[in-house]
Amino acid sequence: MFDQFAARVVGPFDHRAHVRVTWQTVREAGMPAAIDLVSDGLRRTARYAGVPQKYHATVSRAWVELVAHHAEHDPAPDFDAFAARNPALLDKRLLTRFYRSSTLAGRDARTGWVEPDLAPFPWTV
Repeated sequence: MFDQFAARVVGPFDHRAHVRVTWQTVREAGMPAAIDLVSDGLRRTARYAGVPQKYHATVSRAWVELVAHHAEHDPAPDFDAFAARNPALLDKRLLTRFYRSSTLAGRDARTGWVEPDLAPFPWTV
């Protein structure tokens, strides 16, 4: 499964690439499976890069849930169309609408799922 994730990462893995890989995975596997696939891929990528501490469980799952919510309501034919119609997803600070920074900085959020504490998912952005 990691190979499938890694094969989708082309060029620098910036936020847009993260959203693109998540969108592709959600479309192909569905949201519940995408949570595991994307999280595992990010965890392994961070470990491979020598920075395993950069993996963040809550952030990874939250992005899958947000992208999945928007993909469900927007059957865009390709990622560029999806991104153009859902520009808020390209803002890497989007999670601050749902979480306090102190919550995301906490150990519980880094190592496991923590529910949003400012606004619930899904929330149209």
